[in-house]
Amino acid sequence: MKNFTIVFIILTLAAFSAFKIYRSSEKIVLKVVRANILQIDFNNNKITDNNETVCVANLETFSTNLQYSQEDLTQKLALKPEEAMSLGFLTDKFAEDFIINRKVRVKFTGNQTPECRYANVYVDREDYAERIYKNGFGRYNGKVSDKFRKNLETARKIRLVILNHHSNKYHKTTCKYGLIAHDAIVIQPKDLPDNAQPCKFCHIEAKRKTSVKRQNTAVNIQPAPSQITNGSIEFLLTDLTTKLKPDNTCSSQVCKTILREINSAHSTIDAAIYGWDSVPALETAFANAVKRGVKFRIVYDETTRGMSYYPDTQKLVALSSEHNNDKCADSAATNSIMHNKFLVIDGQKVITGSMNYSETGLSGFNANNLIVIKSKEIAELYTEEFNQMIEGKFHTAKNKSLLPRTYILGRSKISVYFSPQDRVITNQIINLVNTSRQYVYIPAFLITHEGLSQALINAKKRGVDVKLIIDATNSSSSRSAVWRLRNAGVPVKVENYAGKMHSKSIIIDNKYIVTGSMNLSNSGEKKNDENTLIIEDKRLAEFYRDFFLYLWKKIPDKYLNQNVRAEGKDSIGSCTDGIDNNFDGKIDSADAACR
Repeated sequence: MKNFTIVFIILTLAAFSAFKIYRSSEKIVLKVVRANILQIDFNNNKITDNNETVCVANLETFSTNLQYSQEDLTQKLALKPEEAMSLGFLTDKFAEDFIINRKVRVKFTGNQTPECRYANVYVDREDYAERIYKNGFGRYNGKVSDKFRKNLETARKIRLVILNHHSNKYHKTTCKYGLIAHDAIVIQPKDLPDNAQPCKFCHIEAKRKTSVKRQNTAVNIQPAPSQITNGSIEFLLTDLTTKLKPDNTCSSQVCKTILREINSAHSTIDAAIYGWDSVPALETAFANAVKRGVKFRIVYDETTRGMSYYPDTQKLVALSSEHNNDKCADSAATNSIMHNKFLVIDGQKVITGSMNYSETGLSGFNANNLIVIKSKEIAELYTEEFNQMIEGKFHTAKNKSLLPRTYILGRSKISVYFSPQDRVITNQIINLVNTSRQYVYIPAFLITHEGLSQALINAKKRGVDVKLIIDATNSSSSRSAVWRLRNAGVPVKVENYAGKMHSKSIIIDNKYIVTGSMNLSNSGEKKNDENTLIIEDKRLAEFYRDFFLYLWKKIPDKYLNQNVRAEGKDSIGSCTDGIDNNFDGKIDSADAACR
């Protein structure tokens, strides 16, 4: 009996060890390039690196990915090109729904190409290629299943178009101009932007009919209003889905608003900005203000090596009568930044929000908000904060203000907080999320703050509608809370446009807007120089809510389950915008993901 017990324990431990080894060999599928090409997280860093692309052995599939030719398979199965594309649409969706974020085991065959390594892929001991084959979505070992023809009949009823983001024209799926487009995707007509134009070569006969049908089906993603004035507050938003290339022409409404306020300054302009990109119209306006006797002061971010993130910053500094930056020999402050983006005009107005004074911000290329507040009292509070920095007190060296924090402006109640003194996420924002009843919507550059992430999970569990749109740049970083939130059932979409989702905002219950320069991170709350507003105003909150939901509809639902490269074919416009979107030193076609 004793020997039996020992043997039983040994066998149990062996089985447990074998199970652990089996589970540890499983890896997460990050992306479906096409149904037979998967990107798998072998090194567990939640981003796709070199040598993590796997081609599924002996499996041939159709796809809407225009990067790959499917002419050979189309001919083998005696299909029309448009039938192959529609089958690809169904196949991509089936594969993404089935395998994205699933754990898989991979058995390499030993064959490989410069693009990928060939392997058999298993999901819960089931052969992934067999699953695709049995459901009629692929040719496996030279055969198709009985369901293939049924799927083909369904595919023939689907209408698709190719949208070229660079030209904003849409094509039939057989159009040679659409198929060779550098920055294009295949979508259904109902998902076309309202201002997209038909290709005159492939839609010339049915141009009018097609245009009318498209407008009727696209009604759900009509652009939302992007500007509202409510008494003493002017609130502006920028749309990253419509501006696909930055410029310095100052043609956007946010830039024109800042230009108007600089031109109207009589006595003082205090600027606390992260950095500066040359925008000629604004640069001239600052110079003219100084010429007419306006006192211009500026504080900005600089590293301990005397470098600024934006190389034109010194051009603006040269116009100022007083300036300072947060360069500090204190090693405790070297990782902190002066991240504010505010102006105080004549001690009467404050211009603030999430927008950097850069081409990507001022042109409306990035998604941002800009707020103009007419209030002497709020301007006094911001001036006090500015004065500490102009005198050399940055980051944790600043003192907490004794002035009032909350002000009533017409129908709006505004509370002002500064980082790192006020610990605003811990002391204010989490409480707003904890007491939310209807919804919490967050358009934000990133989210890494653990306490806020847990508050959002708790809100979702008690029935609150929680949704987040996060920028692609940081969505896969090891610190990002995106996967934690998704795994807890919180819907998080990663934007798929060239511009950044640069907002740092929260909208709650048709009542509150939280916004400013602070990212939703520990650094934003506890290290950097930041300013945050909590605005209580029903009309403004509903305005921002509608804009958020408009963006939510424009971003495909598949990005609820997978992330997007900041620069690559899936990121609309990123391969033609002239910007290094993922900060790897390579722009557009020089980046491998765009080729």
